[in-house]
Amino acid sequence: MSSYDAIVLAGGAARRLGGADKPGLSVGGRTLLDRVLDACPDADATVVVGGRRPTTRPVRWTQEDPPGAGPVAALAAGLRQTTAELVLVLSADLPFLDRATVRALLTAPGGADGALLRDRSGRDQPLVAAYRTEPLRREIALLATEHGTLSGLPLRTLTAELDLAHVTDTAPLASFDCDTWEDLASARARIREHGNVLDQWITAVRSELGIDVDVDVKTLLDVARDAAHGVARPAAPLTTFLVGYAAARAEAAGADPATAVAEASRKAADLALRWAAEAEDGAEGSASGENGPG
Repeated sequence: MSSYDAIVLAGGAARRLGGADKPGLSVGGRTLLDRVLDACPDADATVVVGGRRPTTRPVRWTQEDPPGAGPVAALAAGLRQTTAELVLVLSADLPFLDRATVRALLTAPGGADGALLRDRSGRDQPLVAAYRTEPLRREIALLATEHGTLSGLPLRTLTAELDLAHVTDTAPLASFDCDTWEDLASARARIREHGNVLDQWITAVRSELGIDVDVDVKTLLDVARDAAHGVARPAAPLTTFLVGYAAARAEAAGADPATAVAEASRKAADLALRWAAEAEDGAEGSASGENGPG
């Protein structure tokens, strides 16, 4: 995949939210802005256009002039801070945006000027897109000349002039944004649904602890189950902690992180099964001794 810069638009008046700091609102214990930043961790440079606020990873900050001048002006301000030939452009209110969707945009075939996401209702999402920097700069310059200002121009005025490929929104809710309090409540409810909650929790913990490694949830749950059933219930969390510690040591010594987790998990699971087997053998032997000849 080509190297790229990321621009996250985090300004706007959030009128339908009563002027609340929308990027700073939380879903699943993390701010909307941090959730978007987590979807593009490998950007060469990440520029956030909007007022400064805490983030879990370093970013560059800039602001459109005047503040609140709209998305085209904000995008132009972000572009002045980038150098890559490809730029990922995202709004800061996408709680379910994932890395797979970002990769699909960055690697989409066709479209001389980039690719944007098309949601399941058929609507294009110009703030979930990857653009070639040179044509984007060119069209912004033309709009500034034609209108005398970029202030107030809708983003579709810009994208209508670009040759863009379309990436279908295949990930659940990848383009879902939080424009209203009802949207925010819906996002918070969806993140706790049975099918989502573990993956969302693991992702949140990884982000909070600064751990950038894929977690095989099934493997770790299997280790916890074996430890709980074969040893004792408190052994489950203690064992998974020790698996993580061992994997971290192996990574520090040069091992691949995912491989280190898998290997530590395998060893712990095998030990738990051997432990359980010995307990069963001991119980059978005790029963045989009690019932055999004296």
